[in-house]
Amino acid sequence: MRHQKHRHQLGVKKEHRTALLANLGASLVKKGRVRTTLPKARALRPFIERVITLAKKGTLHHRRLALSRLRDEDAVTLLFNEKAAMFAKRNGGYTRIYKLSEQRLGDAAEMALIEFVGADDQGYKKSRGKKSAKKSAPKKSKKKSEEAAPAAEAAESTESTEAAPAAPETPKPESKE
Repeated sequence: MRHQKHRHQLGVKKEHRTALLANLGASLVKKGRVRTTLPKARALRPFIERVITLAKKGTLHHRRLALSRLRDEDAVTLLFNEKAAMFAKRNGGYTRIYKLSEQRLGDAAEMALIEFVGADDQGYKKSRGKKSAKKSAPKKSKKKSEEAAPAAEAAESTESTEAAPAAPETPKPESKE
């Protein structure tokens, strides 16, 4: 049974899809970022991440496997010699997809930009909930609040003495688009 096998078919036959992903993957390796449709970018992500994992292993066998998937010798050489070292300390998540606001003129397809994530990029931190400025819970006893007040004032005074003066921000030049 082929249950749950309907992922990233892109409306084309298998041979067309593998050739498409090989060409997009080779372009991504050579240029670092590719502008394509959103479904193609989403299909490219798992494909190229598996190839990068092959490159991190670095053996001749894995190089030949990557060459059979990418079908571009220059891209495989670049991937194994330079890009694999860039992702040596990273466990997955080698690419990032940005949705672009404009749609393609001919058919109004959603466009996306897929690019490699930098080696030192930590990404976005997941928040553990909303930050609230003040809690509206009533205080339970006066003794605890009175004891906590001097401790809070002492902590604030040590923070203010340790804090270095902030450097003035320089205005950034506006980009012309």
